[in-house]
Amino acid sequence: MKNPREDIAALTRNIERVIVGKKEVIDLAIATLLCHGHLLIEDVPGLGKTMLARAIAGSMALGFKRIQFTPDLLPSDVTGVSIYNQKTGEFEFKAGPVFTNFLLADEINRATPRTQSSLLESMEESQVTADGNTYRLPSIFMVIATENPIELQGTYPLPEAQLDRFFMRIKVGYPSIEEEVRVMGMQMKEHPIHSVVPVLSEVQVKAMQSAVPQVFIEESVMRYIVRIVDATRSHQDLILGSSPRGSLCLMRAAQATALLKGMDFVEPSTIKFLAKPVLGHRMIAKPQSKLRGITEERVLEDILRTIPVPVAK
Repeated sequence: MKNPREDIAALTRNIERVIVGKKEVIDLAIATLLCHGHLLIEDVPGLGKTMLARAIAGSMALGFKRIQFTPDLLPSDVTGVSIYNQKTGEFEFKAGPVFTNFLLADEINRATPRTQSSLLESMEESQVTADGNTYRLPSIFMVIATENPIELQGTYPLPEAQLDRFFMRIKVGYPSIEEEVRVMGMQMKEHPIHSVVPVLSEVQVKAMQSAVPQVFIEESVMRYIVRIVDATRSHQDLILGSSPRGSLCLMRAAQATALLKGMDFVEPSTIKFLAKPVLGHRMIAKPQSKLRGITEERVLEDILRTIPVPVAK
C-alpha cells in the first residue's frame, strides 16, 4: 500500500487533468473527502462545478451516481421506494441512487424543499429509513452537490439544517484568460473528463481518511477555532452563528489540509484560510445588515481581524 500522501498527490494530479488552474478549489474538495464530509459547490452555470464532482468520483474505483434535481423530483426518486411483489405477496424495497459511494446532486436548489430534505438522514447518519425499515449506506459515502446562486430563476434556498450537513461550501470562480485558453485547447477534440481513470481503491481512500486524525493540533489552535466560532454567535450583524459542528469541522478540515501540505501539525494560518468555506454557510446575516452590503463572509473577515492568532511555541 502506498503512503497516504502519495495517494493524495495522485488524486490531485488526476483531477487537475480536468480542472485547470484551481488548485485551491481541488485541495478543499479533497480535504472534504478526507474528513468523510459532503461538499456544496456554489457558482453560476458553466464554471465546471459538475466536472469537478465527476473528476473526483471518476478518480476512484468506487460507485458513482448522478441525480439532476428538478422541481418535479420526488423524495422516493432519491432514496428509493417499496414496490409490491405479486409473486411473494410482500413489499420489496428498490434502492434509489443515494445507495452509492459518490452521489452528484446536480443543481440541488432547483428541487423543492421536500425533496431536498430527503438527503438529510443520508448525509448525517449514512442511512435511509423507508416504511419503518432502516438501510445502511456504503462506508464511503459523499454527496457532492452543485448549486446555482439563489438569485437565478427557478431556485429554492437550502434550509439551514441542510446547509449545516455540508462540510464545506466552495466556489469555483472564473478562470484567468490564460487558463480559459488552455481549457479551450484541451477540449478541441474531446473533453478530458472522458480520459479520467481510477487511481485509488476503496482501501487507499480509507487509509487516507484514517491518516487525518493523526495530524497533531495544539490546544492553543483549538482554542483559536472555538473563539472564532463563538464570536459568530454574538456578532451584531448575525441572527444565527455557527454551532459546535462548525468547530469540529474546522478542526478536521485543518488537519486534512495539513496532511495535503505534507505536514504533521496544524498551522494557525490554516484556520484563517478555511474559515470561510467551513463556516460561511453556517451563519445567517440579519436582513438589515444585508441591505447595508454586509455578508456572512464580511463578518468572518471582521472576526478574523479581531481575534489574535496564537503564536507557535
